[in-house]
Amino acid sequence: MLNFFKKKENKDKLNKGLEKTKQGFFSKLSKAIVGKSKVDDEVLDDLEEVLIASDVGVKTTVKIIERIEKRAAEEKYSSTKELDFLLKDTIEQLVLENHPESRNYFEIPEVQHEGKKVPYVVMVVGVNGVGKTTTIGKLSHQLKNKGYKVLLGAADTFRAAAVDQLKLWSERVGVDFYSKGMNTDPGAVAYESVQAGVKSGADIVLVDTAGRLHNKKHLMAELSKIKRSMTKVIPGAPHEVLLVLDASTGQNAVNQAQAFTEATEVSSLALTKLDGTAKGGVVIGVSDLFKIPVKYIGVGEGTDDLQTFDAREFVDSMFNQPK
Repeated sequence: MLNFFKKKENKDKLNKGLEKTKQGFFSKLSKAIVGKSKVDDEVLDDLEEVLIASDVGVKTTVKIIERIEKRAAEEKYSSTKELDFLLKDTIEQLVLENHPESRNYFEIPEVQHEGKKVPYVVMVVGVNGVGKTTTIGKLSHQLKNKGYKVLLGAADTFRAAAVDQLKLWSERVGVDFYSKGMNTDPGAVAYESVQAGVKSGADIVLVDTAGRLHNKKHLMAELSKIKRSMTKVIPGAPHEVLLVLDASTGQNAVNQAQAFTEATEVSSLALTKLDGTAKGGVVIGVSDLFKIPVKYIGVGEGTDDLQTFDAREFVDSMFNQPK
């Protein structure tokens, strides 16, 4: 019964969080097909404009339009009344290609080294201002509630107040914290954070890193150094590189994803601030372009408003027309 109510509560938050995206999307969609009676080239051109304007992105939009065109011909869809179903189903299938199963990403894999349990290590990357540290705080809150022992490593040692901000989150949530203070070597902090996690018996270590998007060569060198330092403690660490993106920046989030995926092996995504933007379509574009699973989405400011991403639920909410 609790699971049912929790799921319903999460769905309600998702619906509410996507409200601005839905309002913009359906407003544009209804204008594009008003007075039309069939799915023809003109309707598809208008639909293409709607998707691009909703920050789905040009390449992903072209892919969606081509699939709709093919299905409309093969499955004899002809009226614009059927376009809503066809569009929803096509987008859902596209998103499911990168998220084939519904998973609770607050469940952490167990890792062993030399027959002993060691922490699952996550290196968190992203530019300043995207909500990276806040996402770490919310994620640690959710993980602690699941019964995991969490340690936060403050390897963003250059941004003013970054260390203090992460420390405040650790105190607020009640999880372990490791820091060497400001202006210290981030590689050393990452190394010692993982070391502290091993000694304390942590289940997961979340390492915050500097969010400076200077030239890609420097970014690559810095992130590679931090990764190597963690590998010295636990071979194979970090087990995950989580890139945090601000959905409200639309196509700028795509540019950031491009830079970070070229600089390091990003293995998962978190998209924040979906509740404050009409650019929620960027979730569809980013997951399609980079073939990286979206694990977490931020749909509000509360500590419980970070959700694990469910492809079907997301698309369903996006097409759940606002009243």
